[in-house]
Amino acid sequence: MTYDLARETFRLPVPLRRLFGVLAVLGVGLMVMLARAMWLAVAEREFLQHQGELRYERVVKVPAPRGRILDRRGTILADSKPMASVWVDPLEFRARATREQQQALAEALGWSVEVLEQRLRQGGRRFVYVRRFLEEPEAERIASLRIPGVGVLAEPLRTYPQRETVASLVGLTDPDGRGIEGLERGLDSVLTGSPGKRLVVSDRQGNPVREGEWLQPPRAGNDVTLSIDLRVQRVVLEALHRAVESHRAQAAAGVVVDVKTGEVLALANWPTFDPEARETLDWSRVRNRALSDGYEPGSVIKPILVALALERGVVRPDSRVDVRGGSLTIAGHKISDVHASDRPLTVTEVVQRSSNVGVVKIAQLLPAAEVVTHYRRFGFGERPSLPLAGVTAGRLFSPKTIKPIELATMAYGHGMSASLLQVAGAYQAIANDGCRLPLTVLRLESPPRCSEERQVISVRTAREVQRMLWAVTEEGGTGVRARVVGYSTAGKTGTARKLEQGVYVHRYVSSFVGYAPASHPRVVVAVMVDEPQGRVYYGGAVAAPVFAEIVAKTLPLLGVSPDQPLQVVEARRGGG
Repeated sequence: MTYDLARETFRLPVPLRRLFGVLAVLGVGLMVMLARAMWLAVAEREFLQHQGELRYERVVKVPAPRGRILDRRGTILADSKPMASVWVDPLEFRARATREQQQALAEALGWSVEVLEQRLRQGGRRFVYVRRFLEEPEAERIASLRIPGVGVLAEPLRTYPQRETVASLVGLTDPDGRGIEGLERGLDSVLTGSPGKRLVVSDRQGNPVREGEWLQPPRAGNDVTLSIDLRVQRVVLEALHRAVESHRAQAAAGVVVDVKTGEVLALANWPTFDPEARETLDWSRVRNRALSDGYEPGSVIKPILVALALERGVVRPDSRVDVRGGSLTIAGHKISDVHASDRPLTVTEVVQRSSNVGVVKIAQLLPAAEVVTHYRRFGFGERPSLPLAGVTAGRLFSPKTIKPIELATMAYGHGMSASLLQVAGAYQAIANDGCRLPLTVLRLESPPRCSEERQVISVRTAREVQRMLWAVTEEGGTGVRARVVGYSTAGKTGTARKLEQGVYVHRYVSSFVGYAPASHPRVVVAVMVDEPQGRVYYGGAVAAPVFAEIVAKTLPLLGVSPDQPLQVVEARRGGG
């Protein structure tokens, strides 16, 4: 065995080798840490500074006020009121708030500590609203308590200064300010603003110290101006209320339309609701019956059918129709007149007296498919283009499969359905010399022009029908109770039995639709009373007086001068 002196001389003991290995590893680690520190100090400086600021600066989202809803004269119908809501971070509140602070918060909210704890258990782990929409002074008093985990957030509250008057049209929002009914829902994208962002400086405990700069100021939503005239809306609502009480009816609806522009000046329903009384809100009253409920319009359709016959030249206003006997049978179905005539009636008298037999015989002179197409030109069977949910299109028979009995019933408004708003729109076309304008609930800057497409019947035909409708309110007509002192009126009564599960029952919808003044139409007024009780249920007796009341109060408000002598009008009982 040989001995290598040089090799043995430079061989380190095992403990020393381990020491140098550890030192080498530590040295490499230190160099990596120094390199990382230099990198963070130079390349990541802004990021680290931002992360540090987050420890004492927080970005708070500030809700934006919702746009206002105004009537055509600038009266506020819906607005946003500055309020504040109190929230709690349950985790921080339970961990850091003392028993005395918890008691103070509960007392400030008007609760016991046990009730407060119950509310916290019902919410999220890190965020719970404990009280929403407080007046700002009260919210500031709670904020001044400086309780850990408790914060106050500015929140605009939607208010409705006119309350029940326009509720069914304007609608309402949910607690978070999103539109859920009516125009609040239909125009939500227009009314909703953009929330702001603001820095809030907090202390080490997370309590706000001061408000910092705006990163993004809140932008309020856009205001919307409606075509509604609040004065007219009140007139209609009050008249409907009296009609429902007087006839012990289920409900009533009314629409007023500007003849020359198509603007809806009033759209009301009774019963109505208070959009600010959420705790007692009856959601069945929120429905806008005037545009969402389809009903069989009955005899108010007859002038529309007669207009087609006049347009095609198959009859003239003085053409005679044999209605003697007051009934006829089609496909085993008997059609009868309320008041049978012992002589033939002119076409004008068919409308004036509301003869079912007469209008059916006129319909039989026309192609069935063309009748359906003609009704569609007047807006039936199509959904009105309005920013409202639940607007019904109504129902018509198919022009390809319509049967003779269906043509007959459709001639006097049965077997089809329409909303009161659709009927009002059809009468706007008649009153406007045959030019049907699109209905709108938004105020127009200028009236729309009558294009060829909008001219649904000729001026001559429209004026012939106008004279027939004027005769309805004269002696011998079914609508004499629609007459108004100082103003000429024209229109048509309607009485339709209700259809339930495919069977006609002895419950009725009474209506009157017309316009005034008859000599130069300014407004169309449509009234519907649902299920009047008692023996009086005809449209001429129930709905026509409501029409007269609305016209008598609306025309002076609009500055329309009387066109008739100011004499007492005798109101007789009408039918139809």
